[in-house]
Amino acid sequence: MATTNQALTGVLVALITPFTDDGTAIDQQRLKAHIDHILNAGCHGLVPGGTTGEFTAMTLEERKQNLELCIEYAHGKVPVVAGVGATSTKDCIELARHAAKAGAAALMVVPPFYDPVNYEQLGELMSEIYAASHLDIIYYNIPSASGLTLTPPQIAGLSKFGVKYLKDTSGNAPAFTELVFAHGNQITAFNGWDTLTFYGLVAGCKGSVWGASNIIPELSAQLWDALAVKGDLNLGRELWSKIYPICKFLEEHNYPSAVKTGMELLGHPTGGPRKPFKLLTDGPRTELANILRNAGLKVVD
Repeated sequence: MATTNQALTGVLVALITPFTDDGTAIDQQRLKAHIDHILNAGCHGLVPGGTTGEFTAMTLEERKQNLELCIEYAHGKVPVVAGVGATSTKDCIELARHAAKAGAAALMVVPPFYDPVNYEQLGELMSEIYAASHLDIIYYNIPSASGLTLTPPQIAGLSKFGVKYLKDTSGNAPAFTELVFAHGNQITAFNGWDTLTFYGLVAGCKGSVWGASNIIPELSAQLWDALAVKGDLNLGRELWSKIYPICKFLEEHNYPSAVKTGMELLGHPTGGPRKPFKLLTDGPRTELANILRNAGLKVVD
């Protein structure tokens, strides 16, 4: 399948990976149903293979299979961005080449985690990934996981290595502001920190790579439409008053576990996260159920 560097904008869902109940395989039926729901809700793109998708708990072959399924189920309606981060250049390039061949619109690359790379090594990694795929790269800025903290000029400077976009999951609002307003001609900054989504869209960022949208795709699309399309700040505030408590809760727990618990509470089976992680239980589960009800959502479990 031919690839194109499609322009990315709007709500890009940081997609969960639904598993079978025993956790041994990707559940294709659940994945298709989930993608259908997201597309029907009006979201603008899919990003499998990131943190929310539990990529660190999957083999390379599972990650390839998952991407192929997502591209198939998207039916060309929205771009699919492949998460290809790994701890070695070899694995990143293998995933990047596969993504290009499979028809991904772009790549999302988190720096090698556990041991942080330096800036020179990061630039070399991005250059090699771009050369292998010829796909635009989203740099996944998540210092809490990568151990790598870059200044806004350093992040913007990655543009010379094939990086066109940024998913900012730093939680650093002033640095994100600088990237949006001072470096927008070098890199397109997307918000990736849930509780800063409202601010990011009001500030004028071109989109959000958002895990909470697995639970609330309709509200996510409505927020984008209110703030980015219509410029209706009052409606945006009304929607955000429902969304913010959900985002705050997700950031206070293991993220994939909390997102999948939210989906389960709304009647969308996920197979749960892979061990050693589990769905939330007892007090946290009850708390999330109440938050979802307060947002006007129908809790079925």
